[in-house]
Amino acid sequence: MSFSSDSAEVFLAVIDHGSFSAAARALGRVPSAVSMAIANLEAELDLPLFDRSGREPRPTAAARSLEPQARLLAAQLKQLQVQALSLTQGLENRLTLAIAPELLAAPWSGPLAALAREHPLLEVEVLAAPQADALALLHSGRAQLALVFERPSLDGREGFQEVGSDTMVAVMAPDHPVLAGAGGRLREEHLTSTRQIVVAGRDLATSDPRFVFARHVWRTDNALAALSLISAGLGWGWLPRNFAGPHVAAGTLVEIAFENLSNGLDLWVDVVWSRERPLGLGARRFVALIARDKSGAPAVERPGRA
Repeated sequence: MSFSSDSAEVFLAVIDHGSFSAAARALGRVPSAVSMAIANLEAELDLPLFDRSGREPRPTAAARSLEPQARLLAAQLKQLQVQALSLTQGLENRLTLAIAPELLAAPWSGPLAALAREHPLLEVEVLAAPQADALALLHSGRAQLALVFERPSLDGREGFQEVGSDTMVAVMAPDHPVLAGAGGRLREEHLTSTRQIVVAGRDLATSDPRFVFARHVWRTDNALAALSLISAGLGWGWLPRNFAGPHVAAGTLVEIAFENLSNGLDLWVDVVWSRERPLGLGARRFVALIARDKSGAPAVERPGRA
């Protein structure tokens, strides 16, 4: 049978503790059982693993050669045991997170990395989808969590945790004709009469009315496509400041300056789940981790906003 989970554990314990008796104490066994286990392993492998000529056994060259793979086997077995225990405690087979594309630059990967360290065998799927589509994936059960901007109204089917905020700003290309025609400062009527690029779901009825101003609208379900269209001078649009900021700094976009109003609408960023389905262990832990990253405090679900 050569190496097994037990023989690998004993083999590594002798290397780590330096003697059969010390390894036995660490493993909670008698020294003779450890010595016999090593002798049986050596016989099965037909290799001397420890030099017993001195006061304490010393690993041979063969043992040192086998040590890295033995440690890998032990680590994999530990991961397997943790995964099996987690499954009994409610860990999902797969955790799916749907993210609004404007939030792909938000700090969600750090909490996922921490989750992966705690549950290394958990399968994770990240989907980028317009906000309406991300929420549809959530309510259909295709995704367990959605990272989206706050919704215009509360939905009793949803639980959520605030994890940050961003500011939506109206932007356009610096050489857009309407800017030159208005001397660089616009009024709200310029927005209604100029083509708008809107990021929305694939269902034509899903545009957020808070962000549709113009009579002439082009739609896309991708924030990068919207950025390209706006940068090409084909219209203006609302984009998160954190997303548009590097392009404003590079001079390929400008935040529109208005004569009679400020440019910017602050929105909360939420991680959302369905109240109609129980959250698994991985989803609950991700919510706690991303909320902790935001505030340094444990996550507390809020039933509404102030």
